[in-house]
Amino acid sequence: MPRIAVLQMQSGIDPESNFEMIRDAAREAGAGGAQVLFTPEMSLLLDRNRKRAAPLVEVAAREFPDRLAALATEAGIDLAIGSMAVAHSGGKWANRAYYFKQGASDAAATYDKMHMFDVDLESGESWRESNAYEPGNEVVAVEDTPVGRLGLSICYDMRFPALFEKLGNLRCDTIAVPAAFTVPTGKAHWHVLLRARAIEASAFLVAAAQVGTHEDGRETYGHSLVIDPWGEVILEMGGEGLGLGFAEIDLSRIEDVRRQVPSLANRREIAK
Repeated sequence: MPRIAVLQMQSGIDPESNFEMIRDAAREAGAGGAQVLFTPEMSLLLDRNRKRAAPLVEVAAREFPDRLAALATEAGIDLAIGSMAVAHSGGKWANRAYYFKQGASDAAATYDKMHMFDVDLESGESWRESNAYEPGNEVVAVEDTPVGRLGLSICYDMRFPALFEKLGNLRCDTIAVPAAFTVPTGKAHWHVLLRARAIEASAFLVAAAQVGTHEDGRETYGHSLVIDPWGEVILEMGGEGLGLGFAEIDLSRIEDVRRQVPSLANRREIAK
């Protein structure tokens, strides 16, 4: 039965310090018997000051994929890096997830976040992700991971069931939903949406999250989760502390659930 580790982080504005947290977690997770480490959205750099972040994004995107690939091999563990900002055409960035297989000679699998977080909250927070980021347009599932076929998504994507319907139709066994969720929306929607997405896709869901007050002043909700295909929470890391959580992924549970509630098989196209 595959064992995974989930890293709840409080990423800051220094990519090197953030990498060191991931490195230490990868070594600890590998030593603890985990086969995959999941990290949150924007693991390498979390900074709302885009002018300050811009030169660091260029350096991080150039250097850290190779360093993370080497870390996976050195620590003996696959790395599902929730996301990092990378340069994109037209002067914008992409919010890109990576999956590094330990010892792999080929390039990491990647997914660019599709749905941009453009909102004005009653708390006064205002976010315009589309000002800096170009949305992706490709659904990505990584084959032959320790947790089966792994679907990739990022944070705000969880509000769009069509993406998870596609990942369900691809028969993903596990879906990663790394996040840097706001506190107001987290309190209202985090658990219920993630449980719904796991149930709809009849898959395990792993949501590694950012938590607490960050160097750039934002607050994130935390509560990293692992949810089984029945919608049961099997790991909940709370909204305070940093660190690692561990969970077992019983892949036989997927077929048990799909036999009991064959919603993927029963699904029909809805006429527009």
